[in-house]
Formats: sequence, structure tokens, C-alpha cells
Amino acid sequence: MPANDHIKRLLHLIERDNDQVAYRELFLLLHNPLKQFAYSILKSGEEAEELVSDVFMRIWTKKDQLSLIESPLLYFYSTARNLAINRLTRQKRQAALSSNEWLVQMNSIYFDPEQLMMTQEMVNQVKKSINELPVRCRLIFKLVKEDGLKHRETAELLNISVKTVEAQLAIALRRIAKCMPMDLQNAAIRKLNLKK
Repeated sequence: MPANDHIKRLLHLIERDNDQVAYRELFLLLHNPLKQFAYSILKSGEEAEELVSDVFMRIWTKKDQLSLIESPLLYFYSTARNLAINRLTRQKRQAALSSNEWLVQMNSIYFDPEQLMMTQEMVNQVKKSINELPVRCRLIFKLVKEDGLKHRETAELLNISVKTVEAQLAIALRRIAKCMPMDLQNAAIRKLNLKK
């Protein structure tokens, strides 16, 4: 996941120069993570794809205001969340939507298996333990570790406290560590360290 600074640079190029190359790069960087996030709420691949297109259409139509965005990752995820909830409301699929109901898909194991000298079997065990995390815990872990949001941004996005984010990450790390041999647990926990 790209850093906020890189995204800000692309947004600046789009705003200042109508740079379509920067717009395309931004789209390629954020398309899949945003689609997965939208899918976790909408539970429809087609609707998630449409929603991501809507997010990027908004970026292009509001390109003269892009420099006002302080935290681009949070902005993109919040926009996707709001559009998804609006879509669900319009479709009257749910009266109230809770983040506990979101279907979270995990893509990676958040560290380099070769660097930790992990066998494929251990990698599979780690992936399995991540996918067996409670839904909310898995969502928070994904947003922080895979998608690169900060604790504060994740808390704001999900309308929870930063302490809840930290507690859920600690639970995730403990559960992941349990599936690893003792000699690799410390290295993995250092690699998966909590970022503020």
C-alpha cells in the first residue's frame, strides 16, 4: 500500500497539471484495496467495482480541491465507506449496518516469509489464523497492516476508539504468534509491530 505522501504527490499533480498519468497511477495503486474494502460492505463484486469507479470519478471532478485532503488514505476509505452505505440505504438492503457484518478478505500475511525463513506450511498456518480472526479484529488488522491506515485513521473510519484498534491488533498478533514455532514468534511479532 502506498504511503500518504506518495498519494499526496499524485493528487498534487492531478490538481495542478490535470496529469492523467498521475491519475492512472493513483487508480492502479488504490483500485484493488478500495474494491476489497467496498466488497466487504456490499458483498457484491460488481457493486464494489462500480463504487470504486464512482470514487475515482469524484476525484477527477473535484480535482481543483485535492490539495485540501490531509490524509488521502483515510479520505479514500471514508469516501468508499460512505458511498457503500448510501448505496445500501438506497437499495434498502439493511436498515442499520455494523462493521461487524462486513466480509473482510485478507490478501497477504503482512511480512516476508523468506526473511523469517518460514516454510509454506507455516505460511499457510499464519494465513489460516488470520482468516479465523473475528470479523472486526480481521478488518482492523487488514486496514492497519495491509492497507496502511494509521490507528487513528482506522478508529475514525470505523467509529471506534484508538484503544479498541490497539486492543484488536494485540489480539490478532497473539493469535497469529500461537501458530508459529517459538523461535519465530519473536521475529514475527517484531515484523508485525503495531504502528501508531
